[in-house]
Amino acid sequence: LIARFKDRSAKIGVIGIGYVGLPLALTFAAEGFAVTGFDIDAIKVGAVNQGRSYLSHIPGTLIEAAMAAGHLHATTDFARTRDMDAIILCVPTPLGPERQPDLRYVTDTAKIIATHLQKGQLVILESTTYPGTSRDVMKPILEASGLKSGTDFLLAYSPEREDPGNAEFRTSLIPKVVGGDGEEALQAASALYDQIVVETIPVST
Repeated sequence: LIARFKDRSAKIGVIGIGYVGLPLALTFAAEGFAVTGFDIDAIKVGAVNQGRSYLSHIPGTLIEAAMAAGHLHATTDFARTRDMDAIILCVPTPLGPERQPDLRYVTDTAKIIATHLQKGQLVILESTTYPGTSRDVMKPILEASGLKSGTDFLLAYSPEREDPGNAEFRTSLIPKVVGGDGEEALQAASALYDQIVVETIPVST
């Protein structure tokens, strides 16, 4: 898996192509990865596939270039996550009445991934949430597939790092903090982000 990350032959799936997921997908595409953007919003999916931007800070020319190079396309068909080497969740976590992150998008997406999860895949959560979400919330859902984290698939967390109002800091220029469920997951996630960002910072848990 790490070798495929390093030679850019890995297939990358980005779930949630909003203000975090779309720039991330474009960053991977710019480095030569084959990227599939997944979203339940057919309008966003259609816009990407037509080379149009729906975010004010993302020029449509970037999407057009990624599409023309054959490095980016989008779909509403989540069954295609089974073909990905790495699956990155960039879904919303809006605050609820008690100022706690609403994890419905995370849990619903994890359940969908679990139905298509394959051995050898790396799953990474990027959504903003509290410590322990990957281990205590996502991991049990994914393991309900019958596959085990650290044995059959790898699970990691790398909090989204975006600054949409600042043209000086694109995704590739913002260091990424990475934690994994075990050393192999940490190494794999670090190797993946090493290909696209200026610095990857692994942490102990």
